[in-house]
Amino acid sequence: MKRIKFEELNICNDIKKAIADLGFEEPTPIQSSSIPYILDGRDVTGQAQTGTGKTAAFGIPIIERVKNEIEKGLQVLVLCPTRELAIQVSQELTMLSKYIKGIKTLPIYGGQPIERQIGALKKGVQIVIGTPGRIMDHMRRKTLKLNNLKMVVLDEADEMLNMGFREDIETILKDTPSDRQTILFSATLSADILEIAKTYQKDSKMIKVVQKKLTVPNTQQYYYEVKRANKFEILTRLIDINNPRLSLVFCNTKKRVDEIVEQLQGRGYFADGLHGDLKQRQRDQVMDKFRNGSIDILVATDVAARGIDVDNVDAVFNYDVPQDDEYYVHRIGRTGRAGRSGKAFTLVVGREIYKLKDIQRYTNTKIKLQKVPSHRDVEEIKASMLIEEVKKIIEENKLGKERRIIDKLLEEDYTSMDIAVALLKMVLGKQSNSEEILEDSDSREKSGKTDMVRFFINIGKNQKIRPRDIVGAIAGDTGIPGNLIGAIDIYEKFTFVEVPKEYTKRLLQGMKKSSIRGKTINIEKANRRK
Repeated sequence: MKRIKFEELNICNDIKKAIADLGFEEPTPIQSSSIPYILDGRDVTGQAQTGTGKTAAFGIPIIERVKNEIEKGLQVLVLCPTRELAIQVSQELTMLSKYIKGIKTLPIYGGQPIERQIGALKKGVQIVIGTPGRIMDHMRRKTLKLNNLKMVVLDEADEMLNMGFREDIETILKDTPSDRQTILFSATLSADILEIAKTYQKDSKMIKVVQKKLTVPNTQQYYYEVKRANKFEILTRLIDINNPRLSLVFCNTKKRVDEIVEQLQGRGYFADGLHGDLKQRQRDQVMDKFRNGSIDILVATDVAARGIDVDNVDAVFNYDVPQDDEYYVHRIGRTGRAGRSGKAFTLVVGREIYKLKDIQRYTNTKIKLQKVPSHRDVEEIKASMLIEEVKKIIEENKLGKERRIIDKLLEEDYTSMDIAVALLKMVLGKQSNSEEILEDSDSREKSGKTDMVRFFINIGKNQKIRPRDIVGAIAGDTGIPGNLIGAIDIYEKFTFVEVPKEYTKRLLQGMKKSSIRGKTINIEKANRRK
């Protein structure tokens, strides 16, 4: 199919204006291929990876369709596997409809008071974006009526099936009008996905997008497998060893940006942060400092980094593995520009390695595993750099009053070797106890003393519960990433599951009145294992 431009689409000027505001210059392959069919009312099954612009691929036709029938109540339902994705989709649809009055979108997910959602639904919305479990809950309460629905979108359908939502999805689809338009997007097209498409779609248009190599050839790409507690220490080691003139550190959240900036500044690095909470004037000030070298480390979120155009960035550090594959491409594209070489380093914790493998498949490139640099490696590099600097000063004969200071020390019977070693120690600075920190972390992990909390759930094998049902319910209702969920032990009448300690409050609040495979559950802290 011929590659089209946004201005060629049969959509209103208000949507085109919103697209321009978002900075989209031209449609991605999945958008170019699928939008015309969706606008024509065809059912579409699209295969494309995360980060390829799927949300706009169905979002633009949704807004175009809804704008013509703003007063008709609920028209579109978008099903997503997690609350994070539901919120993300809702935000993008809101931005696409920013110049059209009257269009209301509502994200629905677990972990948010259902009464608040019920109140919003009563006021009237045209578009609902939600997780299957919470949508089912509203259907049972009869607070969500699907009888006038015009379109259903299954976003990341394969992920929803992996999380055990197939029965919920089919129950929802059976309760919608038979003449609805059904759009399905999935990274993979398994037999289960194709079966759902065959059952619930009519004359579906199949669209597949094959990814090409997207990364810049002048950038060397490496990754390090690290423990979460040691990430910052290892980041500073990589900065010290590579000694980039300018570098970018990418984080997934605004809070993390602020934390890393504070820690870097505390260690004497010239660093500042960039994220969405900063006003334009503040953003401009930070960028001016980065461009003129007043700071040499810029810590940023993906959204805030859009538009950064600095040619002489030597290195990019992915402190967090990016949430979308395409973000990785955008990140490392900040270095290796204008014919220069660059380096990209990614810190990977635990199961994030699977996300990194997805990124490698998406970018069709190899990211090399490297050994974590030791404290001694950093010392040797710093010493080598210092020696080169000392040689340069001696060769340039930039010695004057400093020689007189050394002469005074020699008169007090200190040897030249003692003076040199003492000065070297002063220059290198007092080293942190990072090796001890790493060793303590290793010993804690080996002894099994991890920061996980065990919870009891009152259903088990008798209710045909599977591990993926547990993961799906927790991720969908609380937003806790599935890759952070620990051991799951399923018995006849109950289940134990482990989650990181910092998510305890979110889990208990988010899982109130939740259900798994149609069974209402109770979840509470388990007694400690002996």
